Amino acid sequence: MNGEQTERSTDKEILVDLMESYGDMVVRIAFTYVKDKQLAEDLAQEVFIRCYQHLHRFEHRSSYKTWVYRITVNHCKDHIRSWSFRNLIPFEPMKMEKGKETNSISEQILKEEENQVLFQKVLKLSVKLREVIIFYYYEELSVEEVAELLGVNVNTVKTRLHRARNSLKRMLKGGGAFE
Repeated sequence: MNGEQTERSTDKEILVDLMESYGDMVVRIAFTYVKDKQLAEDLAQEVFIRCYQHLHRFEHRSSYKTWVYRITVNHCKDHIRSWSFRNLIPFEPMKMEKGKETNSISEQILKEEENQVLFQKVLKLSVKLREVIIFYYYEELSVEEVAELLGVNVNTVKTRLHRARNSLKRMLKGGGAFE
C-alpha cells in the first residue's frame, strides 16, 4: 500500500510535468483539428486525463513528448468522428501565440496579420495535410518524428507536406491582390 501511494504521487508529479511542458502544444494541436478554442482546451484536459490513466502503461520506447502527441492526435481524431462534433459548428478562431519581437508596432501588426491569414489557410486544408504542416512547421518535428507520431511511412509524410505546400501556395496566390 505504501509503495502504491509513493507510485501514485510520482504519477501525479509526472502528470504535472507533462502538463507544464506540453499543455500549450496539446491545445494548439487540438485546435488544428476542431477549430474552436474552448473545445480545444476541453480536449486538452481530456488528453491529460488519459495520460494519467495510462501512465503505468508507458514503456519508455519513445519520449513523453511523442507519447503525448500520439494521445492528442488519436483523441482529436476520435472526437472529430463523434456525432456531437459533426453536428456542432465551430465559431471562434484562436490566435497562435508568438514570441516577443523588437520590430516596430506596424511591422508586428503586419506580421501578425500575415501569420493569421496563413494559419487560417492551414486550417482549411484536409486533416491529413493540416496535421503534417502543424507538426512539421509549428511544432518543429522532423519528418521522421511526424511519421512515427502519425503511424505512417516517412515518404507519406513527405508527400503530404508537398501537397499541403502546393495547396497553400494556390490558396495564397488566389487570395492575393498582387499576383
